[in-house]
Amino acid sequence: MNTINTHSHQRTAATASASWTVAPEPVTSPDATLLRRAYYAEVAGRYWKRQVTEAEIDQGLLDFPDDGLLPPTGQFVVGRHGGEPLSCGGLRLLDPATAELTKVYVDPRARGTGGGAALLEALEAQGRALGAERVRLDTRSDLVEARALYARHGYAEIPAYNSGPYAEHWFEKRLA
Repeated sequence: MNTINTHSHQRTAATASASWTVAPEPVTSPDATLLRRAYYAEVAGRYWKRQVTEAEIDQGLLDFPDDGLLPPTGQFVVGRHGGEPLSCGGLRLLDPATAELTKVYVDPRARGTGGGAALLEALEAQGRALGAERVRLDTRSDLVEARALYARHGYAEIPAYNSGPYAEHWFEKRLA
């Protein structure tokens, strides 16, 4: 099991003393399930500009399944900050040389503590372990924090590589 620790360098002495641990975890584990639901609630709520219902979250998770997020075609990771599960992300192979990030999420209470960087580092390591030479992702215009995170960590905007219904920006980073 690959575990990556990164020390936060942040807002208060309390968060600065805590560390992030990011490790593979089944997408169906209780913590992964709660984080995937929180991810969907946030992205759907921002898109619809309102709070989403539990039924809408259930339907969204059915409409956008987490298939391919386990070896040998991918991986799902959960990040813990001070032992609490507060982030997650998935990676799946699009082809033998290309992995795609999905469901990248950091709980709002933990943003600015290094969780996004820790997630990307762990997901990129998983991509390399699966033989990927590059990582791609798509995101929306309103997810400005995500776009800034990717840009800060070496992801460059590229032409569209898919036609997802919510894809407005596409990014890629070389792993090799």
